[in-house]
Amino acid sequence: LTSILFAMSAVSAGRSTRLLGAGTANLGRLILATGMLALWAHTAGAGLTGASLPWFVLSGVIGFGVGDLALYGAYCRLGPRLSVLVALCLAAPLGVLLEWLWLGTQLTVYQIVWGGTILVGVSAALVPDTRVPVPRRAWSLGIVLGVIAAVGQGGGAVVTRKAFDVARQAGQSIDGGTAAYQRILGGLLLTAVFLLLNRGRQCFPTLPAGTAVVDRPWKHAWPWVVANALFGPALGVAFFQWALAVAPTGIVLSIVATTPLVVVPFTMLLDGERPTFRSLAGGAVAVLGAAALAYR
Repeated sequence: LTSILFAMSAVSAGRSTRLLGAGTANLGRLILATGMLALWAHTAGAGLTGASLPWFVLSGVIGFGVGDLALYGAYCRLGPRLSVLVALCLAAPLGVLLEWLWLGTQLTVYQIVWGGTILVGVSAALVPDTRVPVPRRAWSLGIVLGVIAAVGQGGGAVVTRKAFDVARQAGQSIDGGTAAYQRILGGLLLTAVFLLLNRGRQCFPTLPAGTAVVDRPWKHAWPWVVANALFGPALGVAFFQWALAVAPTGIVLSIVATTPLVVVPFTMLLDGERPTFRSLAGGAVAVLGAAALAYR
């Protein structure tokens, strides 16, 4: 379910980014999602209470903040399908590695082999498509931003696992909606500060290259911003937090890594994108590796 929601969010993000630019689109959806999650957390959830609050906020700074800033920069250069592919498929092995380094979780030979399979699949899928000319610099920077997004996603998930452990040790129960709310506050703060400090600087393109200028872009973009906020940081991340509360990071991220395949029919329908056989095959190999990690 999280994979489907994340796929719908990625497509909506791609549309809103083309109309508004990466920074505005990202900040807009975070503000809307914060309002949605606050309504839940302060009525049916735990609000801003709990021993794990600092950990959830830190998780949001890493995942929503660093990770999503990089992801939106990648959207401008790679498009939603490839951006999500590199971010989510690399997040699984990175999450396993971070758990090993920080929490002492041991890597097995099985995990190493299938983690390597994911990397091979992502590499194959990211070979530039000659049918769509993309400047080499833009492509390279998009990949770098996608890797940073993967580090943010994997690192944020590991910190979330730590947050749930802290809550359990304190005898507290935190629902997914409350966890998502506490996380998004950290991400919203970092994103707002980043955009404020970088006003006037082209850290990311204002609009993706080749995008036609649209009069009153918010008139066309607001449905996509709302959809992105609802399917991504609100519902999608809430279900993601519930999953992390009961399953290891590597397994959850591996299952969520199927998102790139779910994105394909949406981009074909809405954008007319026709992925190459190599790109689809590489994506399938990456998802196969992720699925193998999930079942061991």
